[in-house]
Formats: sequence, C-alpha cells, structure tokens
Amino acid sequence: MSATKSEFEKVDSTIPKIIGVIHLLPLPGSPRFDGFMDAVVDRALEDCAAYRNSGVNSIIVENFGDNPFTAERVPPVTVAAMTRVAVELKIKFPEIRFGINVLRNDAFSAMGIASAVGAEFIRVNVHVGAVIADQGIVQGKAYKTLRLRRDLNSNVKIFADVDVKHAASLGNYDIKMQAADALERGLADAIVISGPRTGEMVDMKQLRGLRKDFPKARIIVGSGGNSRNVRELLRSADGLIVGTSLKIGGVTSNPVDARLVKEFVAAANRSGS
Repeated sequence: MSATKSEFEKVDSTIPKIIGVIHLLPLPGSPRFDGFMDAVVDRALEDCAAYRNSGVNSIIVENFGDNPFTAERVPPVTVAAMTRVAVELKIKFPEIRFGINVLRNDAFSAMGIASAVGAEFIRVNVHVGAVIADQGIVQGKAYKTLRLRRDLNSNVKIFADVDVKHAASLGNYDIKMQAADALERGLADAIVISGPRTGEMVDMKQLRGLRKDFPKARIIVGSGGNSRNVRELLRSADGLIVGTSLKIGGVTSNPVDARLVKEFVAAANRSGS
C-alpha cells in the first residue's frame, strides 16, 4: 500500500545508489525488431552480468529499442516480451534488485509486469500533470496506477519523473510544483530528475533546489551520470539511474562496457554517500 501524505516520511527510504539501465533491443511488433527474441534476451543477460560483475546490484529494464513509442498503453506483445526478459533476468540473477519502465508512459503495464515477476520498482515518465512530447500530449495516470497497485496487493515502488526528458510541461507547471504533486498528491515513492535528453546532464541548480525544498524526499538522477560527476550528483541525490555513459563508445544502444561500470562504481564509492 502507498503512504498518505502524513505517512510519507515513514516509507522505506532504501533507494539503490546505482541503477544500471538495460536498454532492450527492439521487441516483437516494433519497427526495427529483427525477428530474434532470443537475441533480445541474450543481450539483456549479458548487460546484466556486466553490471553485476562490476559491482552494480540494481538494474532497470526498458523497451528502449521500440521507438517510435506510443503515448499510452503498449500492445500485448510488448508486455509479453518484457515479461519474458524480466523472468529470465530474475532466474539468472536472483540477487539483483530490478525495476521496469514501459516507454513511453505505460505505468499500468509496468506495474503489472513488476508485480508479476517480483520487481521492486517502476519508473513512470509522466505520473502527474501533462507534457508535450514526440508522441503528442502525454498525461499522468496516477489515479489508475495507484489503484492498480492496491488491487494487486503489490509493494512495487513508483519512481516518478519530474520535468521529464524529451518533453515540455504543459501550462505554468514548474519543477517544484511537479515534485510536490508527484509526492503529495500522486504518492510517488521517489522522484526522478533528468537532463533534457537521454544521456544528458541534469541541471544541478534544479537538483540542489529539489533537495532543499524536499529534504525528506527520495530523489534520483535519471540521466547524465558518469564517473566524473557522480560524486557531485550524490551530494544531492539518493541514487542514480545510469546507462549511456556505461555503454561501449558512449552509445546508448551498445552493450554495457564492464570497464566503464567498474570506474563508475569506484567513483561512486569514493563519494562517501
């Protein structure tokens, strides 16, 4: 069950310091799927092994290769494919904490997958409010997501983006208002702040402002982390979702580079956070 506003500070505050991203290859039904689901699973397992063997014990799985994305519900084949990957990861790496992100904004399917396979959290790009993005207008569905979690008797946490990347908020709805609504009205378990696009650095002024305005909140940086800035980021954030900077050649769709992961983990541990 989610916390009410008065209970918010009592929620388990454990947030993974580092969450490695598994950017799935194109899935069945998407324009660039090559016809080999086994290849999707194999890459996910290889990436997870690279993270685990280099000191990262939390990952998030997202259907990154499925662009262009739908603004709302994904087709059943996407849910089936992501569930298969998640089950394979759970079997192979039972010690890994993991989450689900169904792009662009299918929190309903993400909650269903996560609850069924034993994931700990989901990332929701637009949990409250509305944005204009390449999918058009994308609207938050906090009402449905929270009620589904209750109906499933699930403990899956909701990590909600504020001022989400690849989008612009509709109306006079600044990041502080978004964060307050996500936490207090949307009952998010943590908020995520990112740069303007995948792999780009977060606005440090905004990050520090959120930490000052919401000292009890769990705050996660959702993009732009690397071994050079991780110490600075962890002074204000509880955790980092990181992927692009840990890929071969810094290309998001490439495999995870274990050497870069080790460097990142070493830098994060030096932060003392």
